[in-house]
Formats: sequence, structure tokens, C-alpha cells
Amino acid sequence: MLPVLKVENLIKKYENKTVLDGISFELYPSDILGIIGPNGAGKSTLLYTLLGVVSPDLGEIYYFGKDFSKNRSEILYKVSFASQYISLPYSLTVEENLKVFAHLYEISEVDKKMDELLKNFKLFDKKKILTRALSSGEMMRLNLVRAFLNDPSVLLLDEPTAGLDPEYIKYVGELFKEFSQKRKLSIILTSHQLGELEKIITKALLIKEGKTLAYGSITELFQKFKVSSLEELYFKVFV
Repeated sequence: MLPVLKVENLIKKYENKTVLDGISFELYPSDILGIIGPNGAGKSTLLYTLLGVVSPDLGEIYYFGKDFSKNRSEILYKVSFASQYISLPYSLTVEENLKVFAHLYEISEVDKKMDELLKNFKLFDKKKILTRALSSGEMMRLNLVRAFLNDPSVLLLDEPTAGLDPEYIKYVGELFKEFSQKRKLSIILTSHQLGELEKIITKALLIKEGKTLAYGSITELFQKFKVSSLEELYFKVFV
């Protein structure tokens, strides 16, 4: 089976600082990979590089067996992204924001998909409300609805549970797992919620100062480092 994403020796420098230092990993259908590390480890830079927002100085990125640098527009139709740092236009309603995105991605059956996802993320009653009226947690859930709307094959998430109440963190995590299995969706996410992250991910990439300190399936990593939780693994690797 070919990986849906293959990353080889990514290097990114800003002036004299190396932000990504030889990062390599593979992602297969239904994989959920957690990128874990302290602040400043390079997690967000890695995500933005995988989106093409940041260009690596060295290294290769292949999506679906195709060179990302040569097939960026085609590939990005099958890749989606959500982050706590993205704000949607406040002057539009929830529905209008989603329809603008759907138009850009030429999504068919928009109303059906939109309503289903709004129900999944418990936002259907906010459909006609101006986006400015949403709480930070509701805005994050709207970003997640938008990210799922184009039926991506790969989904990149930067702190997707930020601003969510504990009940929603658990609920959204279950949705990620369900969508990943049913749709063969591959997910990469960053999060500081290690307890909840452990319930979701199948693989982990632990990085510090742009370098890989550990990478593999959760089972393999727990056995290798003789730990029984992601929190234990974090402290064993980083502290």
C-alpha cells in the first residue's frame, strides 16, 4: 500500500535558526498522527510546510505518490486544514461562510453535506447566525466543519480542540476517529491535550527544536520507552 503522504528529510531555516531539521515520516489511509513537542518545537511550521504555505529549504513531500512541489493545486483539493488561529469573515453567517468555501472547492450537494456536518459538530442551530456571535469554541467547531466539507483525504489540524469544553473535546475526538475509519481519512494534528490525544492517535511524531526524537505507532513507542501513557512518554522523551 502506498502512503497518502510521504515526507523525506524536511529542512527549514530562518536566518541562522533551523526550525525543521531532517523530518521524515509516512502517513497511510486512516492513520491519525499526533505531532507532539514543547512550544517552539516546529510543529506549526511543519504543518504549514505540508500545506505549501512555507517552502522547505531541502527535502521532499509526496501526496498520493505525487511530488507536492509540482502538483500543489491538484493535491490541495484533497487536503484540508483547520486551526484555532484561523478567523472566518465575521460579517457572514455560518451558512454563508461555508457556502463561500464550498464554491471555491466546487463542492457538490453543498446543502446536504453542510447540514450533516453542522449536526455532527452540534452547530446546526447556529446556521443563520452571524459568525461574530460565535464563542471561541463554536468558531473552532465551525472551522472543523469547513475542513471536512470538501471530503479531504488528508486533514491537517493545529490545536483542533483549543477553546472547546471538556465534553466537546471528548466528542470531537470520537468524531475524528469515526471519520478516519469510515472515510479512510488520514489526519495529522497537534495538541497539548495529551490525555485526549492518546485516545485518538494511532501514531506519534515527537519533535524538539525541529528534530525527530521519536516516531512510530503508539504501541511501538510505549513498548520502546517502557511507558503506559502519552504523558509518560512526553516526560521521558522531553524532560
